Amino acid sequence: MSNIKFHYLYRDGSNYKKWGDVVFSNIDNLSIGSILKSLQESLSDDGLFIAHQVRIPEVFLASEYPLSEDDHCFHEFADVEATWAAPNDECNRSIGEFVIEVGKEAERGWRAFDPIEKLSGHR
Repeated sequence: MSNIKFHYLYRDGSNYKKWGDVVFSNIDNLSIGSILKSLQESLSDDGLFIAHQVRIPEVFLASEYPLSEDDHCFHEFADVEATWAAPNDECNRSIGEFVIEVGKEAERGWRAFDPIEKLSGHR
């Protein structure tokens, strides 16, 4: 049984990108097609979501560049693939559990925030 790597990215308003990925177990042996279908049904057409709402690491550019007006709070889904890499999800979820969580959070609504305020500690 292979695991599933979820690829995503942060793309700022100037189109600078930073990639991230999380490996989930696939104990339910879900197909790539069914995972993609479920994620695409949950996410908007452009695949945007709030990373911390689904408990995956935010990959903002703040560690490489100063925060600017180009920064926003959304991450973008890129792809999923089968992998033999070990799961590294900090919450120890399977891909099935993660897909369900994405669906629930999408239904609740993505809660936008200002990353400049969040990352600078001002609220």
